[in-house]
Amino acid sequence: MNSVDFFKKMLQARAEGKAAGIYSVCSANSYVLQAAMEQSMEDGAPVLIEATANQVNQLGGYTGMTPADFSSFVYRIAKDCGFPKERIILGGDHLGPIIWKDKPEQEAMPFAEKMVSDFVSAGFSKIHLDTSMRLADDSTDVALSAETIARRGAVLCAAAEKAWRDTPGIQPPVYIIGSEVPTPGGPQEEIETLTPTSTEDFLRSYQTFKDSFEAADLSLAFSRVVAFVVQPGVEFTGSEVFEYNRAAAANLSIALRGLDPPLVFEGHSTDYQNPYSLKSMVEDGIAILKVGPALTFALREGLMALEFIEKELAAGGTAGFTPSNFLSTLEEAMLSDSSNWKNHYKGEGNDLRLQFRYSFFDRARYYLALPEVSGAVEKLLDNLEKTGVPLTILSQYMPQSFERVRAGVLSSGARDLLKDYIRRYMRVYSNATCF
Repeated sequence: MNSVDFFKKMLQARAEGKAAGIYSVCSANSYVLQAAMEQSMEDGAPVLIEATANQVNQLGGYTGMTPADFSSFVYRIAKDCGFPKERIILGGDHLGPIIWKDKPEQEAMPFAEKMVSDFVSAGFSKIHLDTSMRLADDSTDVALSAETIARRGAVLCAAAEKAWRDTPGIQPPVYIIGSEVPTPGGPQEEIETLTPTSTEDFLRSYQTFKDSFEAADLSLAFSRVVAFVVQPGVEFTGSEVFEYNRAAAANLSIALRGLDPPLVFEGHSTDYQNPYSLKSMVEDGIAILKVGPALTFALREGLMALEFIEKELAAGGTAGFTPSNFLSTLEEAMLSDSSNWKNHYKGEGNDLRLQFRYSFFDRARYYLALPEVSGAVEKLLDNLEKTGVPLTILSQYMPQSFERVRAGVLSSGARDLLKDYIRRYMRVYSNATCF
């Protein structure tokens, strides 16, 4: 889908007083992406799918995919689902020197420029330029200045614009910018309270970016800036959700008025917000809602529920299949490699086990693509596809799904149950953003 046209339509709808927005699916999990496309088919809205710099980059990221690999991966899923390719918007999230932040600017930025170029050349048309992190030669005594962040952002924008001009047949990118960007995946330190970005800080940062882009001869690109990342006062930790407080963020909404070109805010870490909060955010101008960990949290919940059903069916030893052992396989994989959770989970024994299974951080998502874990997932689903899921047991472990099956709007096939479990979250985002 042409991102410029979609966001122009969204901004026009907002100018007419509609609470128009879009939610961004930040995941590389195939079941999450299938669920997103199925939800989009039901809504009649485009689907926005984003990959982060950590997930996908020219070195492969933790998924092992380059930007071109990821776009091909998404389009293969779309083809298998019968989902129209033209209704997909691909986005690149946190594109900047985050992976190379241990290097000085002169070394880190060329890597980031290459990454941004590769994303644009691969057809990603919504580009979040994130230069909010310190590099090795930045002072640790003072906060990174808005001028430095904006200057580096303009360098990356120039690389993106060149990639667009040099690649035939691709759309012009739209940009997301900002200087107060929440940590991808949730904070690694304890937080007690959150203060929304002040109006003064937002307007100052916005003007600094505008000046930097104009100084770099990027005024045309700046006209395609559609959103600014702020901290609206939402976040989550491993066990707590900081809900949106619209009164505390009221001045931010007012600050959007009269900006030229018009834009909205992009809300990061909106995972686990309640339906009222999400709707309020969109009404208040936080019209792009990023969600990722909550979707794989739902996936893991669904898989655990299905494994409980599998165990019930296998208890007598006559089910005719070998149990999948999904959860034990996942936990063994996590214990054997702590690199993806050690900065988020603390403790040992049962404390650690509970975090592996239930933390809002959902670091389990980093292990689902491992061959042994994905093999256990497919074994679980195959077992239940063969045996069928009895309604009586479905009612016990997936009661909301039971109601939808009884109503005739959901199949009782294991894979359909799993995708619908993920869509429980997506339906809330859809209700908050569709226009």
